[in-house]
Amino acid sequence: MDATATRAPRTPPAWFVHGAWRVHRALHRLSGGRFLWTPSNRRGWGALRLTTTGRRSGRERDVILGYLEDGDDLVVVAVNGWDEGHPAWWLNLQAHPEAVVRVAGRTPQPVRAREATGAERERLWRRWGAVDASLDARAARRSTRTPVVVLARRADGR
Repeated sequence: MDATATRAPRTPPAWFVHGAWRVHRALHRLSGGRFLWTPSNRRGWGALRLTTTGRRSGRERDVILGYLEDGDDLVVVAVNGWDEGHPAWWLNLQAHPEAVVRVAGRTPQPVRAREATGAERERLWRRWGAVDASLDARAARRSTRTPVVVLARRADGR
């Protein structure tokens, strides 16, 4: 058996991943959302802007995330740049599950976040694995289980 076939994919250092996301957010902000922000398309996933409420500060916090559509819901994974621990946006959602999602070409949508569990989590994890072949290998490098987060659209507008 070829040793490279079983080796986990190379992940850039955490400082690089986090820095790249900061640049991504800045480019998004400077372009008014036209650059580096796409709806779901033929690649199977898109990028959205999620606005959460800071768990300690109470201030709005924005993050750009990859997402899948699952019916009316949007699904993201809380990977923290493949570093240990959970990303701040997921900790914020655990404290304040109401948030706002912005996808290019759509009006901002209020959502309520929840962690997928059981059979739903496994189904959604497999869907992510279908668009990201390295998902399982990258997740295996972390001691922290990677949450699958469902952003359920709120019809009430609250």
